[in-house]
Amino acid sequence: MNKSSQPAAEGVGNTVKIRAAVEADLGPVASLDERVTGIGKLDYWHDIYERYSTRRTQQRFFLVAEPAQPMPGRSILGYIVGAVRAWEFGSEPCGWIFAFSVDPDSRLQGLGEHLFEAISDKFMAAGITTMRTMVARDNQLHMAFFRSEGMTAGPYIQLEKELD
Repeated sequence: MNKSSQPAAEGVGNTVKIRAAVEADLGPVASLDERVTGIGKLDYWHDIYERYSTRRTQQRFFLVAEPAQPMPGRSILGYIVGAVRAWEFGSEPCGWIFAFSVDPDSRLQGLGEHLFEAISDKFMAAGITTMRTMVARDNQLHMAFFRSEGMTAGPYIQLEKELD
């Protein structure tokens, strides 16, 4: 049994629960995201919730980690969002992780790994055997995390052009 299939995981001195996001989580998720990125984007998170928690829920996943016991000011300790994507650029169906964060005060306690395992389980239940993500070259924290989870360079190269 993967750790993520258990109802709770050790972390932050308490147990944490990983579950599907609900609308009430959007404020805390947006606050965590703003704390980590420095950019407030509550409307973005409402859109993500609408697209990834209310439609095609067997292929779209918005998971949050919450403390099993209340922690003042910290209702959400982390989140991960992903979806099954297929056929873009000839790619077979695969799972894409496109949003992931853990509260800085809760890092190095296995919480990110439990979120990663939980979404991996969701992808496997959807019949997916390959997972992908994109990481900014200078984001050493995410690069180290995803590599520690066994992710390596994939078969595609991102190309980019600045539009004036």
